[in-house]
Amino acid sequence: MNQKTLESKKEIVNKIADSFKDAGSLTIVEYRGLTVAQLSELRKLLKAQGASFSVYKNTLVAKATESLGHKELAKYLSGSNAFVFSKEISDGPKVLAKFAKRNENLVIKAGLVEGKVYDAAGMKVVASLPNKEGLISMFLSCLQAPIRSFACAVKAVADSKN
Repeated sequence: MNQKTLESKKEIVNKIADSFKDAGSLTIVEYRGLTVAQLSELRKLLKAQGASFSVYKNTLVAKATESLGHKELAKYLSGSNAFVFSKEISDGPKVLAKFAKRNENLVIKAGLVEGKVYDAAGMKVVASLPNKEGLISMFLSCLQAPIRSFACAVKAVADSKN
C-alpha cells in the first residue's frame, strides 16, 4: 500500500479515537435510504444539540475501537453506518430516537456510553434519560421539597392561631 495512503488512514483512525475520547456517547446508526435533505435536517438537529454526525469506513472505526479497548463494537460495524458523537450522554441519542420515529430508514444499531457498549434497546433507554440541566433541576427540587413542606407547616400553625 502507498505510504501516503497508509499515513492518511492512520490520521483518520487517530481522529476517530480522539472523537471517542472527547464524546460522552457514541451512537452507531444505519442511514441507508435517507435522502440528502433528510440527512441535512438530521445533521442540523444534531449540531443544535452539540453532537456531530460522521461517516467513516467501518474498518477504520474497527481499528480505532480496538485501539481503545472496545472490540465488542465490531459486531455492529457492517453496512452503511454513521457515527454520532455527542458531548452530553443523552443529547445525540435523543435527537436520533425522535428522528427515527419519523423516518424508518434511520436505524439505531448500538452505542457506547461512558465506556460501556449498549445495543439498540439500550441506546433507546439512554435517549429517554434527561440531560444534565434536567438532572440538576430534579436534584434541586428534591432539595427544596423538605424546606417547602416545613414552611407550609409553619404557615398552617400560624394561620390556626389567628
